[in-house]
Amino acid sequence: MSLLVVDRLQRSFGGVRAVDGVSFSLDADHFAALIGPNGAGKSTLFNLIDGQIAPESGSVRYDGQPLAGLSTAQRTRRGIGRTFQVAQTFATMTVLQNAQLALTVARGDAERTVTALWNLHVDAARSLLLKVGLEARSDSAASELAYGDLKRLELALALATRPRLLLMDEPTAGMAPVERTVLMQLVAQLARELSIAVLFTEHSMDVVFGFARRVLVMSQGRLIADGAPDVVRDDPEVQRVYLGAEA
Repeated sequence: MSLLVVDRLQRSFGGVRAVDGVSFSLDADHFAALIGPNGAGKSTLFNLIDGQIAPESGSVRYDGQPLAGLSTAQRTRRGIGRTFQVAQTFATMTVLQNAQLALTVARGDAERTVTALWNLHVDAARSLLLKVGLEARSDSAASELAYGDLKRLELALALATRPRLLLMDEPTAGMAPVERTVLMQLVAQLARELSIAVLFTEHSMDVVFGFARRVLVMSQGRLIADGAPDVVRDDPEVQRVYLGAEA
């Protein structure tokens, strides 16, 4: 059984069909890229999957269950994590405190605890930071981190929810080539170790074809290609609407 099943999703804004009948499925071991020109509908599709917006028609099923009517928070608790193009962290908190807060919220302790927040989940938070290579920066404010480390911290916060599916919106945007490679090597390693399916959007073709084992291509709200990287790269329609323009 597929972990994620997207079936004929549709969503419009102001008469523009941002997502137009998109269907695909992801298995639990997939590491896939979602690419396409700006305005193709990639972020809207992510927002439909994680519940930030509702579809006009179509459905999303996760782990065999429909997600209609569930909030983003409820979907997160079921195992759908997400990172964003602009890293979502608390700048004035330390790296360790960011991880502690993420764990506190993920484990449902935020509203019922009478314990000082910074006494909670210390060991688990340090373990998260170790996974992403930030253990040496645990006492630094998030605002002091270099951009690459900030993206690592956001990854740690997403892992705090124990996702089985991780949606990553342009994880390497703004990074130098070496930084992109290092970050995606880490993501791929953690996905294997923790059994996480990953679907990421990306404009850097070195990242897409260097790491994705499957590539989905959107254009004008529609899915126009889906398959192995080499097959998608050679697809005439993909070349015409996207990769040809990148060359």
